[in-house]
Amino acid sequence: MVIARVIIGLLALAAVLCFASYAVTGQARWRQRGWRIVKWTLVSGLAFFAVLVAERVAQMI
Repeated sequence: MVIARVIIGLLALAAVLCFASYAVTGQARWRQRGWRIVKWTLVSGLAFFAVLVAERVAQMI
């Protein structure tokens, strides 16, 4: 669980850094990379919560 939280945190930090790079340089590639990282951060977060829900359901059975 800790590893998943660290990965999600690092992805969020990378997205913030990409958007900061876009703000400084004005290059569109940093914005595109930032949105791509945000997308994968959301996917990994949803997967993390799906695992938590699956564990709860397994405990109930």
